[in-house]
Amino acid sequence: MTRRIYKKAEAVDEGDRHTVCLDGKALRTPAGQPLDLLGRALSEAVAAEWSAQEGEILPETMPLMRLACTALDNVAQARSGVVDEVAAFAESDLLCHRAEAPGELAQKQHTAWQPWLDWAERTFGARLAVTEGVIPVAQDEDAQTALRAAVAACDTWQLTALRSLVQISGSLVLALAVLRGACGVDDAWALSRLEEDHQTARWGEDAEAAAAATRRRDFEAAARFLALLSA
Repeated sequence: MTRRIYKKAEAVDEGDRHTVCLDGKALRTPAGQPLDLLGRALSEAVAAEWSAQEGEILPETMPLMRLACTALDNVAQARSGVVDEVAAFAESDLLCHRAEAPGELAQKQHTAWQPWLDWAERTFGARLAVTEGVIPVAQDEDAQTALRAAVAACDTWQLTALRSLVQISGSLVLALAVLRGACGVDDAWALSRLEEDHQTARWGEDAEAAAAATRRRDFEAAARFLALLSA
């Protein structure tokens, strides 16, 4: 653990450059790059995370800082690979896999999820096929190409947040809906958790609840990161 030794964290503008300084010293990423952030709103939010640290510095309580460093040190350096990684979720999108049983859950999934697959078709021209269970379903190549183009159109910062949303939710369609402002973060999270919440209502919470709370925090942070980019 690293102890807090700085007194002040603040957002600093230097021309078109936005960064965060600790006691006047500009921060760098773990790879040693300058922490050049996209916009004043993001730099202020990252500075607030540093200001909120007390005693020990806890990286897990600074999700915006982590996303910013990931964008600069990872995504910007391997953009094509990240686009491929994110776009690959079109082959196995959560919304395309419905429960075989019980029928009540399958109906819930159809009612809640199908409108978003329809949205993807209207918005991107991507018609995705649906199957039952975890059995793979062959997706139309044109649909996959259309969704990949939507991913590739993202800048480095958007792509970083989109990857986080996709990895946590398992759905490229929901992540793109959050990116486009078509679906709110709370709704997207609930949609991604439909089966788990159905089981919880039936059987009660299990040991996975704490892990789910952490994933929700990270999901909300990625959505907030996107919002700050356009603030």
